[in-house]
Amino acid sequence: MKRSEINTIIDNSIKLIEKHKFLIPSFSYWSPEDWEREKSECQEIKDNMLGWDITDFGSNDFASRGLVMLTLRNGNQHDREKYPKLYAEKLLITEEGQETPCHFHWSKMEDIINRGGGVLIVELWNSTSDEKLADTPVSYSMDGKRYTTEPGVPIEVHPGQSITLETRTYHRFYGKKGTGTILLGEVSSVNDDTVDNRFLEELPRFPAIIEDEKAKYPLITEY
Repeated sequence: MKRSEINTIIDNSIKLIEKHKFLIPSFSYWSPEDWEREKSECQEIKDNMLGWDITDFGSNDFASRGLVMLTLRNGNQHDREKYPKLYAEKLLITEEGQETPCHFHWSKMEDIINRGGGVLIVELWNSTSDEKLADTPVSYSMDGKRYTTEPGVPIEVHPGQSITLETRTYHRFYGKKGTGTILLGEVSSVNDDTVDNRFLEELPRFPAIIEDEKAKYPLITEY
């Protein structure tokens, strides 16, 4: 991805978040220079990867396959004594038809919440012992109500609704065309995106960046 594209994506993401009247921490607005001034007192932000995370999953086509994430709070699986927090929270932004590819988490259990905008489509599969897609019915929860579906069947998550994604449950999601951009929330157990994503395809989790202009905001991999 080009740095100019990332800068524009974050600028537009801030506008969308503010449009939905969701207030975010001051570090969400920090420039690299702000970070340099503040970093001596903000080790928790660095250690627990709080902040902006923009990825195209190596597709070079962010509009079709990509995701905006802003980690607001998180613990640390590797240093529970220093960071005893057992939960994490993110904002996600998904455009119409923009796919987050099929993956599961070995450790993280999460609720994906439609905070407003369009309709999210989620597809689920159980995983086999060798981490392939199972052909068995999938049980899941939406806002405390249990459902069972055949694997890969599109599930609609409308504004105000949430879906619980359990560990080792493959999921793929995207915005339903014609319904608009979606502001999503994620509430989960402690999250480490460097080690806890099992993609069905062999995909990079973080993008290669072409530095065609100066960064306006540091990403979580750049502290």
